[in-house]
Amino acid sequence: MPLTTESHHVDGHDVHEHVVTVPLDRTGAVPGTIEVFAREYVRTGREGAPRLVFFQGGPGHPAPRPDVVGGWLQRALSEYRVVLLDQRGTGRSTPLDRQSLPGVGDAAAQAELLTHFRADAIVADAEALRRELGDEPWSALGQSYGGFCLTTYLSQAPQGLREVFITAGLPGLTTSAEDVYRATYAQTALRNEEFSARYPRDAATAQAVADHLDGEEELLPTGERLSSRRFRTLGAALGQASGFDALHFVLEDPFTTVRGTRRLRERFLLEAGRRLSFAADPLYALVHESIYAQGAATRWAAHRVRDEFAGFALDAPRFAFTGEHVYPWQFEEDPALVPLRGAAELLAAREGLPALYDPEVLAENTVPVAAAVYVDDMFVPYASSRATARAVRGLRTFVTNEYQHDGLRLDGERLFGLLVDLVRR
Repeated sequence: MPLTTESHHVDGHDVHEHVVTVPLDRTGAVPGTIEVFAREYVRTGREGAPRLVFFQGGPGHPAPRPDVVGGWLQRALSEYRVVLLDQRGTGRSTPLDRQSLPGVGDAAAQAELLTHFRADAIVADAEALRRELGDEPWSALGQSYGGFCLTTYLSQAPQGLREVFITAGLPGLTTSAEDVYRATYAQTALRNEEFSARYPRDAATAQAVADHLDGEEELLPTGERLSSRRFRTLGAALGQASGFDALHFVLEDPFTTVRGTRRLRERFLLEAGRRLSFAADPLYALVHESIYAQGAATRWAAHRVRDEFAGFALDAPRFAFTGEHVYPWQFEEDPALVPLRGAAELLAAREGLPALYDPEVLAENTVPVAAAVYVDDMFVPYASSRATARAVRGLRTFVTNEYQHDGLRLDGERLFGLLVDLVRR
């Protein structure tokens, strides 16, 4: 597994760009190798500092590309060399998308490949990189899905970890996809209510847009028709602290009149299309439910569980946005996902995916761990996070309703400092 590195210097930091070659499938069932990329920041004078590796949220999102060193990264660089890892399939780590995935074969071959892009493989990649960089245990920070990966890391390779910090990312150790989506639909309903309370006119505006889309053809800049059900998925923004305002601005003036006919403004369609497209991160849609699969197939759990919540029906008396949920019909409507539909269907039906967490190992954990848990998190159920916090030996929590899911992005310097203090107290 050879390592190659290129380096440059930016504003008081050495930046090392590492590429390591790893097996695609460590069981040997699928041949071949892939590349895994990581960008390491080292502050001048801190060349001998311990390393901290960052696991990005997602799944399917690359590591940050900071144009300014600030927030949690600023705090971390005061005592660590920071490694920003592009998880396999993202960024510069042999990406998976509608261009590359069809090249591996038919839908069955594509689905088989996707089973090797879960947290267990990501952890093994991180271990390969760590060993190439010097084999010393490193510290780790995980946001959201990054915390899921670190829980897998603690289960499968704790010897590689010096200390662990998690924000908004303690998964249920044995919860099913159905359990997760029941909890997140309930929380999404609450966020819809809070959004309507802040912006009372927006619910009526959103309903008017949905009704219009049911009766008129409106095309997004990418050429496809915008459906009312896809429009409702803009509600994923409600899980972010700044999401209420962002969604309000999308809805502030969506209609115009063209030759006597009511139409959606081009500005609205541009912004909605930008937010709705999976073109930048198709892997997120492909593997989102599989991160909860531990034995049983997910079978489009979010789509099935939705029927249990009448408030999210398309004909419900009150309009409601959905949240971080992926539906099978999105693979019919989003051009970035259409070529991947067959693989997505087979992955959703896949039985027997291995467990990602080991409760017995976690119960005997000796790695110092601190986690920020958000009471009102719309994406990671609070009850499951608290149960996992109790199940991991020695894990300390900072529990708060001060933040939504994006607390690390908005107040990262303070949050990371709190977790460092907590883990070392």
